[in-house]
Amino acid sequence: MSQAITGSQGLLRQWGKQSLVAPEKLSNYDLIVKCQEGAKPDRVAFAELLNRYQSHVDRILYHLAPDWQDRADLAQEVWIRVYRNIKRLNEPVKFRGWLSRIATNLFYDELRKRKRVSHPISLDAPRRVDDGEIEWDIVSDYPSPDDDLATREFYERLKVAIADLPEAFRTTIILREIEGLAYEEIAEMTGVSLGTVKSRIARARGKLQTVLKKYVD
Repeated sequence: MSQAITGSQGLLRQWGKQSLVAPEKLSNYDLIVKCQEGAKPDRVAFAELLNRYQSHVDRILYHLAPDWQDRADLAQEVWIRVYRNIKRLNEPVKFRGWLSRIATNLFYDELRKRKRVSHPISLDAPRRVDDGEIEWDIVSDYPSPDDDLATREFYERLKVAIADLPEAFRTTIILREIEGLAYEEIAEMTGVSLGTVKSRIARARGKLQTVLKKYVD
């Protein structure tokens, strides 16, 4: 009995030490758990979480909207949504995928509010084609006068095609084609099987290639 009490006291002391650990020294998982404690996220811990993942949010928004001047405002709104909803994340290990979905969905929410947006997605870099990925060969920045109309039309159609994809497909194709993540990483981030990831990507590519066939050709 005394050994059990001593052991419990030791655990309590250890937990007490962990609670005093500075947020910047916590693992990503423990930091997210700390942000989920209490009525509201711990401000110091949340500031550290933002610091670690801000570049990830910036990269997603840049690829989605390279010409938008208010990406910083969008990024700020992403973190407001994270702050308000982080307690709803049941599996902290999947935070990065959850964050990616928030950023992606926010972009498309904002896109629907705008009547006209030029070049919403930058896909100038050719993608690998060894596994059937789409090879985009349209320059997104400063097209020549002769190509300007076709380029604008392409991006308008691409915008609509991606927006029309189911959310799961849309997030998966963006993580693969824009973020360049491996299938295994996407499966871990989104919490689905590897086969499901491959199926979603294949179906999303098929849809985009069908809609944009004349431009890809």
